[in-house]
Amino acid sequence: MLDFLIDNAVLVLAALTSGGFLLWPALRGAQAGAQAVSVSEAVRLMNREKAVLVDIRDTASFAAGHATGSRHISLEDLSKSPLPSTLPGNKNVPVLVVCDRGLRSSKAAALLRKGGYERAHTIEGGMAAWREAQLPIEKSAA
Repeated sequence: MLDFLIDNAVLVLAALTSGGFLLWPALRGAQAGAQAVSVSEAVRLMNREKAVLVDIRDTASFAAGHATGSRHISLEDLSKSPLPSTLPGNKNVPVLVVCDRGLRSSKAAALLRKGGYERAHTIEGGMAAWREAQLPIEKSAA
């Protein structure tokens, strides 16, 4: 029996390691509380389900260029209670959160879900991915 375990230890270790690598993204997403969507999926949600796009970057970054039609709400404002009134009243509407590269938006999406917006998602890659996909961007006064 011991010989069997020793002979197959490498195989067991390889199976456990590969299983861990397969589960890592799911565990990481669950910890962050974020459900990320691609830029193309975000556009589909905006067009078909009237998803609301929320930009959590600082005011200067938002003014310099943001996705057309997005609403600017700071991460700090999302941390406050009650949530800002600029969010949709219908909490079943998808809310898409965008930041520079998609890192801070997971915290914002988690705050939104905590506030009852179960369909809050982050956009993979943030505004960098939005620009790379050559989607419309507008500027506003700071």
